[in-house]
Amino acid sequence: TRLAERLSDELELPLLQVQHHHAHAGAILAEHRYDAPALAIVLDGHGTGSSGESWGGELLLVNGGEFERLGHFAPLALPGGDHAAREPWRMAAGVLQQLGRGEEIARRFSDQPLAPALAQLLSCGSTPVTTAAGRLFDAAAGLLGVCRRASFEGEPPMLLEALAQQPRAMPDGYSLGNGVLNFSPLLTSLADCKDPALGADMLHGTLIEALTEWAVQAARSRGIDTIALCGGCFLNAHLVRELPKKLQKQGLRPLLAKAMPPNDGAISLGQAWVAQRRVLASMH
Repeated sequence: TRLAERLSDELELPLLQVQHHHAHAGAILAEHRYDAPALAIVLDGHGTGSSGESWGGELLLVNGGEFERLGHFAPLALPGGDHAAREPWRMAAGVLQQLGRGEEIARRFSDQPLAPALAQLLSCGSTPVTTAAGRLFDAAAGLLGVCRRASFEGEPPMLLEALAQQPRAMPDGYSLGNGVLNFSPLLTSLADCKDPALGADMLHGTLIEALTEWAVQAARSRGIDTIALCGGCFLNAHLVRELPKKLQKQGLRPLLAKAMPPNDGAISLGQAWVAQRRVLASMH
């Protein structure tokens, strides 16, 4: 940010800050040359929110250079901050604490030397939180024993994607209220699931079902039928294949990344699109 500010001053150019998930949506809308107000489901691992929070499971209303946050995933504990993204067992431990099962942490993760200390930290309620969809996948991977420590970025969700063969929605696997998607029922089942492949199927199926209801409710309340699907989680083949079909059956028009990637590879395009629309709006 400091470098951008310095360059802005030296070149006498305006510095326009663009929120990360707004930029994700902007990239999709730019690719499709779509300028009318649109909804956007943005699912990624992390992006700084409007007040510095960790976002990543977001439902936005995008109107050119402006956006409104209509909903988000229920926050999950992020014990250790960035370490939790590389060590899914930490996300799983946070979920267990939130489910009232903190006493299981040390035993379930006895191979992790920091597990007892982390359990104590979580019991104090002093860890940061995140709404990121990527961290939901990490928590699921940790609970199912699929991956406790990632050897590269995106490994836990990729392993879950490969395990899932027939995504199926778990009955009552989530709740939706005031725009907040809460997956506690699903996570409770995953914590007790002995079959990782079945767990991966339930995760993907329930997520697709929940995202569909989320989008449909927002579309009906706002009178908008176009929705951008973006963020790194839309590299997942199950989401890309199944979610658009469900949305289309509900009369919605999903927009997916085609020429550009859905992840951070297209962020600069989205930033430019948002900035251009702000400049154009200021000229009128």
